Amino acid sequence: DVQLQASGGGLVQAGGSLRLSCAASGFTFDDYAIGWFRQAPGKEREGVSCINSDGSAYYADSVKGRFTISRDNAENTVYLQLNSLKPEDTAVYYCAADRWGLCLSYDYAGQGTQVTVSS
Repeated sequence: DVQLQASGGGLVQAGGSLRLSCAASGFTFDDYAIGWFRQAPGKEREGVSCINSDGSAYYADSVKGRFTISRDNAENTVYLQLNSLKPEDTAVYYCAADRWGLCLSYDYAGQGTQVTVSS
C-alpha cells in the first residue's frame, strides 16, 4: 500500500522554525516528485513547494527565501524546513507524490500535519 505520512507540525511563535517530514512507502520513491501543500480554514489549498526526482526544487512566492525542501532517497523521506514563520503560514500541511517526477500532477496524498503560528 502507498503511504505518505506528514509529521513535524506544531505550535510556534512568529519568527520561529519547524521541520516537517514526509515519510513515504509503497512505491519507488526515487522516481517520484514530492510536493507540499497547505490548506487553512476557509481558504483554498495552496501549493507550497515541490522537489522533483532529480532534486530540483520549486517554491510558491509566498514562501521563497523562508522554506527549504530537501529529500533523502535512502530514507524515503522529504523534508520541508520552515523558517521565519508568519501567522499566515498557519494551515494543515500535507505531502503528495507525482509518479512522473515532474511536480505537475499528483497521484497520492497523505494525511496532514497542523502548523500553527502565533503572533
